[in-house]
Amino acid sequence: MAPRRPLHRVTVIGCGLIGTSLALDLTRAGVDVSLVDPDPRAVERAAARGAGTPLDATAPPADLVVVAVPPSAVVDTVYEAQAIGLGRAYTDVAGVKGRITVEAELRGCDLHGYVPGHPMAGRESSGPDAAEPGLFAGRPWILCPGPTAVPEAVAAVEELIALVGARPRVLTPAAHDEAVATVSHTPHLVAAALAAQLAHTDPEVLALAGDGLVDTTRIAAGDPGLWSDVLGHNASAVADALDRVAADLALLARELRENDEAGSVTVGGLLLRGNLGRQVLVAAAGSRNPGDAPSRARV
Repeated sequence: MAPRRPLHRVTVIGCGLIGTSLALDLTRAGVDVSLVDPDPRAVERAAARGAGTPLDATAPPADLVVVAVPPSAVVDTVYEAQAIGLGRAYTDVAGVKGRITVEAELRGCDLHGYVPGHPMAGRESSGPDAAEPGLFAGRPWILCPGPTAVPEAVAAVEELIALVGARPRVLTPAAHDEAVATVSHTPHLVAAALAAQLAHTDPEVLALAGDGLVDTTRIAAGDPGLWSDVLGHNASAVADALDRVAADLALLARELRENDEAGSVTVGGLLLRGNLGRQVLVAAAGSRNPGDAPSRARV
């Protein structure tokens, strides 16, 4: 691995939740951050929060360009930024990797200086006003460098990760997409399906709900447009995971209709597996961040 060099200048393209949160951390670490977004108001709001300054067209190339745009816009954004020499190295923060890496090669992006990435952190809120300093602290940050990525580009992204307090982990694009289908994308859809059943429920009934229902449906508040984009880029893996969840639910429904006696083996078995799944999830989260229970939506 190439030795890390200090990041002096970083350009962040996309002033949403992730881009602005990242820019806030970098600015506080003493990095000169330039901000770009198709919406000038997003740049203004991010800059007003202390995340950096609007990009000066006369500025020298950045040490690293971070592309923090929706998945469907990543490849074109990387290509266009490379075409004008916006930086010496490039990364992205999209929640899917397989399709993006294939399309980047087909588009003609310079894969030597491009290191696809994905911070496993987020919130159900969106936009620069929802940005949060410290959002990435202690969180995994997945890197999917291609076989032609130069060590200097990988080192630049690793330095970025270190500055925001995240922990790098290298995966192949396929392994990344399978993992996030399990721990992020499918849970989001399950929460959305459950929350959708409540949309026209009598408010007096909903007033009876406890924290469990509120917690279970929290991530369903995510931006529908962004999530549709993410899920469309990981459709096959998510569909397979949904099939497994749907099979369990269909079996439960059939069992409850046909055998309403207490102590059903099928119902009890799923509840026991649910206990086990919860235990291993909490144990894994505890080993990752001792003493810190999961509190944010991951994307």
